[in-house]
Amino acid sequence: MSLTQIEIQLIATVVAVACALPGVFLVLRSMAMMSDAISHTVLLGIVIGFFIVEDINSPLLIAGAAVMGLITVSLVELLNRTRLVQEDAAIGLVFPALFSLAVILISRFAGDVHLDSDAVLLGELAFAPFDRLVIAGSDVGPVALYTMTGVLLLNLTFILIFYKELKLATFDAALAAALGFSPGLIHYGLMGLVSITAVGAFDTVGSILVVALMIAPPVSAYLLTDRLTTMLGLSAVFAAIGAITGYWVAHWLDANIAGSMAMMLGLIFGVVFLFAPERGMVALAQRRARQKWEFAQAALTIHLLNHEGTPAAAQENRVEHLSHHLRWQPPFAAEVVQRAQRHGLVERHNGYLALTDDGRQLARETLMLAT
Repeated sequence: MSLTQIEIQLIATVVAVACALPGVFLVLRSMAMMSDAISHTVLLGIVIGFFIVEDINSPLLIAGAAVMGLITVSLVELLNRTRLVQEDAAIGLVFPALFSLAVILISRFAGDVHLDSDAVLLGELAFAPFDRLVIAGSDVGPVALYTMTGVLLLNLTFILIFYKELKLATFDAALAAALGFSPGLIHYGLMGLVSITAVGAFDTVGSILVVALMIAPPVSAYLLTDRLTTMLGLSAVFAAIGAITGYWVAHWLDANIAGSMAMMLGLIFGVVFLFAPERGMVALAQRRARQKWEFAQAALTIHLLNHEGTPAAAQENRVEHLSHHLRWQPPFAAEVVQRAQRHGLVERHNGYLALTDDGRQLARETLMLAT
């Protein structure tokens, strides 16, 4: 493996983890669409910053992008507060308008400058190692690696310092305000962080992959745990796995690296979505099937309890009559009886069913819950 390949994977991993960490809070706040909006509208901040300083490498461009991210959030919230449009509609109004304005400004006034809207959208990780950082005549590595490492450290520092505030404001903003915290300040700080992360990742991976990295790993982690610390860790791990495997898929297929990374992140989410132990589709299907049989067994015990010790029991409690009295198909009724017997809820004697002590207790508990 060449040095360039190692550098590309390092850059991709750092970018992925840097994007995934703030993405956890966006997902928990149900603001996934906001990451899409910010990752595009910050382009307008970059363009305006360039027009002011006329230097593509100026740090003012990042500051302008962060400010534009905050403006995006403010405009969306302003529209949402009017109660005339919903939040998703407000995002749909603000995001295309600001992003389109940025593209128009680039095509009209910066056509000969390296502000390529296609590069912003798609990015190209393969070129990232060729932009080198040279200090005192020594090549110390790709600029993108140092830039995104700085962004990652900034994200980690913000989360570590304001962890309690972020946690409280995310899950109960009203309580946070009552305790003297400022949920609004934390909110705008997080949005500023998302903006800086998005613009930092622009030149290497493009805004489309930024959105994928901010959403797919946190959502995958959310399906596996309810603990915020564990969610942050899993999100970082999933992002790193998606970045590395995506690079090698692109290498084998000779495809776009960012696209392959987004595909692998989607594949990771798909696997978690299907097979997560508690919230996965397979687990949900198994739980529904189990609940169906448990409900049927409870209904059987209630039916037997209602007729226990009555003259009608001789008719009502016959196995072959269950399909008629409980409106069950015979195969289904037979399966319910077999399961109830295995669980020690009923006993079968010469075609008649009788409750055990456990079955009688289950019927009574079910009736109490129903009332």
